[in-house]
Amino acid sequence: MSKIMYDYIEDYIRNLIPETKGILNELEEYAHINNVPIVQKETGKFLELMVKIKRPLKILELGTAIGYSSILMAINSEAEITTIDRSEEMIKIASENIKKYGFEDRIKIICNDCLEALKELNDEYDIIFIDAGKGHYSDFFHECLRLLKQDGIVIADNVLFRGMVASNELLQRRKITIVKRMRKYLDMVSNNDDLITTVIPMGDGIAVTTRRNKNE
Repeated sequence: MSKIMYDYIEDYIRNLIPETKGILNELEEYAHINNVPIVQKETGKFLELMVKIKRPLKILELGTAIGYSSILMAINSEAEITTIDRSEEMIKIASENIKKYGFEDRIKIICNDCLEALKELNDEYDIIFIDAGKGHYSDFFHECLRLLKQDGIVIADNVLFRGMVASNELLQRRKITIVKRMRKYLDMVSNNDDLITTVIPMGDGIAVTTRRNKNE
């Protein structure tokens, strides 16, 4: 279990979510068999909801893996999606999946370090999904804010990191640096008067951030 909430609540919530079919189910099975991390079931459902509500034209994703979340968002929107990953192995698999399922015209993959790639981008995005380099969210965010539309949203996954971010009792020594940096990220986005952020204890923890209206 994720240690983000009580196990019985997590089980109940996951059991409410219908089993995926078709494309997403195939990708989930591949990820499970090959031990590739993808967004948790409830996080995937949250992404689906957000793209349905926001109706984005452009989405930026940090962390491609096998292309699961990019494809999920593509299925549920008409958006053009740019996704960044530095793993050539993952990009090869993701590219094959994107082509296999017919999304090559809408999903573009950039092979690069996320921070370096961000610095080279100049488009504006309705949704930015951060799911890479857990120790670098604060660095990513400054560039993401530059690329975010005025009314855009940043969705950051894994922000409670197995409960360690919220409780030192769960903290593992080898994860101290990641946890400290994730706490720094949450403090930064939560205590900025120009931003509104909510942290949702779902999956491995999700933080959703948007700008305040200038007249607030």
